[in-house]
Amino acid sequence: MSSTNHYQFNVKMSCSGCSGAVERALGKLQPDVSKTEISLENQTVDVYTSLPYETILEKIKKTGKEVVSGTTL
Repeated sequence: MSSTNHYQFNVKMSCSGCSGAVERALGKLQPDVSKTEISLENQTVDVYTSLPYETILEKIKKTGKEVVSGTTL
């Protein structure tokens, strides 16, 4: 069984369409992404996954949204 990583990204999102784009992009990585939590108010994207940090970062960047920062929790 692979371990689950928890990554949190600060992503510039201005509307529900922005957060929806990120959610759809990360949804394409299932079953490797077990859970995503997106807060438009806090501009955060929490991802629980067995994938490496860089893979998730690149997937979010491909939506065209600016990733301000990211961390492993």
